[in-house]
Amino acid sequence: MQNWSKGKQKEKVNNAVLFDQATYDKMLSEAPKYKLVTPSVLSERLRINASLHGRGIKDLMARGLVREVSLHASQQIFTRATNVPSS
Repeated sequence: MQNWSKGKQKEKVNNAVLFDQATYDKMLSEAPKYKLVTPSVLSERLRINASLHGRGIKDLMARGLVREVSLHASQQIFTRATNVPSS
């Protein structure tokens, strides 16, 4: 009789669905220092869900803390707002 293994179990993530003040302040202080800012990076480091990292990136762009590198339907890439070219 074959004894099947259950395989590897992936740990369930418990990401926040609402910004609390501590998470919001952490995003405003740390995210502009990241060399690469993507929705997945924000979600992983701040433990927030997809709708929150979308709103967070919009807020960071409105404040001028990050700038857009590439905006595509499947992946958005941003970086810190240093030496912004005035073209």
